[in-house]
Amino acid sequence: MADFPEFMNAKLVAEYLDLNEKKVYALANDGLLPATKVTGKWLFPKAMLDKWLLESCHNGVLTDRLLLAGSDDPLLQCVVGKMANQLGSTALVGYTSTGTRQGLAMLSKGHVDICAIHWGNVEEASLRHPALLQQYPGHKNWVLVHAFERKQGLVVSPDLADAVNSRSIQLHELLSPRWRWALRQQGAGSMRALEEWIHGHGYNMTMLNQVDCCNSERELASAIAREQADIGCASQSTAGEFGLGFIPLCTEAFELVIPKNIYFRTLQQQLLQSLTKSDIQAHGDQLGGYNFIRTGQQVWSAN
Repeated sequence: MADFPEFMNAKLVAEYLDLNEKKVYALANDGLLPATKVTGKWLFPKAMLDKWLLESCHNGVLTDRLLLAGSDDPLLQCVVGKMANQLGSTALVGYTSTGTRQGLAMLSKGHVDICAIHWGNVEEASLRHPALLQQYPGHKNWVLVHAFERKQGLVVSPDLADAVNSRSIQLHELLSPRWRWALRQQGAGSMRALEEWIHGHGYNMTMLNQVDCCNSERELASAIAREQADIGCASQSTAGEFGLGFIPLCTEAFELVIPKNIYFRTLQQQLLQSLTKSDIQAHGDQLGGYNFIRTGQQVWSAN
């Protein structure tokens, strides 16, 4: 058998996989083969092709791994933590908060198994989420599962929340330079929600007095709890977890993107089933802002 280089062109890949060269191009263009374009030409890393072959066999061989990325959520963190504790050393289960867009980019490259997303209010999620997914290679192999609805808004100190609720401070006044903002990284769903609200008041993000950029909702809430910032945008459950005040801006759909070929793996199904358990949902009710009426429903799949 011929030796194949570390990086192959489409002709070599066709030989390596015993496929028609046109089929190789079609798979690459659809994001189904691991590949990258250099000066307009496709290059295929052999190591990633070998992994792709293994993953294609009997729904994949990495059944002792479940890695999540994307949007941050306290309840999902709780579910993953419980799973990791129960599984011990028998499986690798992890969740890293990267924000919606980076999580989708990681999923499209096969670095993670599930991506959590939220991208605007719940009434528009059925349009916004599929439109967002279709911007990424590999989306034709993805399904979208509804995890829950949750309240998104401004996380503040309890005293500041009381001042806004009593109207001694008007909501739009929070945009003035007097208040210190902790913001999330670009590509996070909470930044999208905040930008839409700010634009509705005739402001833009550069006008805020930003004092911190946080890579997770917990980091943002911690900055406010430690009085290093006054305001940030996150979920009601994050505010509840830290005992902070909350001013709602919208209700959003929090959903999970899962590749079709690994959807029925044991760990993936265990995660989805955990979200429907009464003790998990009771914990969500304690944190505040959740609605589980559609939890576990598949809401989109590419044709």
